[in-house]
Amino acid sequence: MFQQRLKFFRSILYLGDLALVAICWFAAYGLRFYLPIVPVTKGIPPLSLYVMMLLLVLAVFAVVLQVSGLYHRPWAGTSRAWWPVLRAVTIGVVVAVTFTWFLRPYDFSRLVFLHFYLLLTLALLAYRPVLRLIWRRVYRQSAGERVLIVGAQDLGRQVAANIKKNLLLGLNLVGFLASSTDKVGASLEGVPVLGHFGQMAQVLAAEQIQVVLIALPLSAHERLPEILASLGDEMVDVRIVPDLYRFMSLRATVEEFEGMPIIGLRSRPLEGWPRVLKRIMDVAGAALGLAVLSPLLVVIALAVKLSSPGPVLYRQPRMGLDGRVFDMLKFRTMRPDAEAQTGPVWASADDPRRTRLGAVLRRASLDELPQLANVLRGEMSLVGPRPERPELITEFRRRVPGYMLRHMMKAGITGWAQINGWRGNTDLTKRIEHDLYYIENWSLGLDLKIMLLTPFRGLIHPHAY
Repeated sequence: MFQQRLKFFRSILYLGDLALVAICWFAAYGLRFYLPIVPVTKGIPPLSLYVMMLLLVLAVFAVVLQVSGLYHRPWAGTSRAWWPVLRAVTIGVVVAVTFTWFLRPYDFSRLVFLHFYLLLTLALLAYRPVLRLIWRRVYRQSAGERVLIVGAQDLGRQVAANIKKNLLLGLNLVGFLASSTDKVGASLEGVPVLGHFGQMAQVLAAEQIQVVLIALPLSAHERLPEILASLGDEMVDVRIVPDLYRFMSLRATVEEFEGMPIIGLRSRPLEGWPRVLKRIMDVAGAALGLAVLSPLLVVIALAVKLSSPGPVLYRQPRMGLDGRVFDMLKFRTMRPDAEAQTGPVWASADDPRRTRLGAVLRRASLDELPQLANVLRGEMSLVGPRPERPELITEFRRRVPGYMLRHMMKAGITGWAQINGWRGNTDLTKRIEHDLYYIENWSLGLDLKIMLLTPFRGLIHPHAY
């Protein structure tokens, strides 16, 4: 029920976005050639040429819109949607303009693309609140499906709060049924308790209930057969909300296997095509980075070698995917015997173990550049939770429940925690929260956002020492 409505809303949103791509393309053509801000000097090209180009533009945006994370939370307001929209339009236009280099015999106006970029960004941002308003009014006129929650304890209250928070689902929460008469007549989350379990048939008939959500705590599940028996002949939709909410993490799922429902409390975030696409992006990005930065890498390597005795590269054991330990590469920034007396410890401001050059490299995060080789070897990703040293992880596991879940994805050179200011010797709990948020909400679009923001937020940081 919930997923069907969500998919339906996503489909309307997606098809509307593609329609706006076409409308804005033609509008951009009209603005450039029939209402020109800049005079037209080469004559007006035939519309048919831009119709052909539209087919390519639509194909590009059909893919870009899907992978940009724009439909991950389709109910999101404009304040949350502006960045995914801007990112998707920017990527789509850049890709489309790139294709025009292979269509050299045809001369496509760059001003058309500029008008298209501005119009489409505004149109997609305006379309979302308008669609939500229409959707809400449609369900308001139909009054929505009348819902009864069976269970008036914490789980039932949580379900009620979620329904009220997602009004666009079109569910009309009528009331609760409690396990006993004690709560009858009370109000929970602003919704009345209409009766107890034994009054199921009367409440369903009197309130014209269409959907029953059974939300019992684990301690009351022995009542489930009784409740299901009372619903046996009732023509209502029945859903069970298991009291497993506090145990669920990392993309909980519900699947069917040979007719048996299986609840996944924890799932690997990357399987199938998403895993392949992320790996392709990692290899391409790391190879390009090594090629472009090779002169800088050579200069840094020579500087490290000439400035202090010891190797150029430092190999440090770190824990990565599935808890496997690998050697992470860095330019050496400390004395060769830096941990002889201290053992594994965090680097600190004005750390005496650093070399003079090392302090500069660490401050600008340039010591991390050799990790592009770790990415090519498949030990790391461009984006992911930063790997930690095995010696420190025992303490981290004790301090932060669920710490090891961050190892269900490859470690990264940069990550969500780093661009939000949680890098180095900062609050461990906050860093883990950001790592788990990234894993839970992963998309190629989120990876691109993190990579784009890293030069501005992640490289030079007060805690980079």
